[in-house]
Amino acid sequence: MQIDKQQIIDFLKEQGDQGKAEQADQQLPEQVDSDNPQDQSLLEQLGINPMDLVKKFMGGGGLGGLGKGLGL
Repeated sequence: MQIDKQQIIDFLKEQGDQGKAEQADQQLPEQVDSDNPQDQSLLEQLGINPMDLVKKFMGGGGLGGLGKGLGL
């Protein structure tokens, strides 16, 4: 799943972690692919589980409920 870098920065700010938000701004590409191992590694370095982002931005069962069938 493609996630805009700004959404991740906002996510970190919502968690109260301004330092990691600044780090994300410097290190992440403009579009982060949650399925890309390199991007997953960057997210994990920021203390983010890529699946947490997918769940947040897909609404847990987004795509009209299709996400549930995908285990999201």
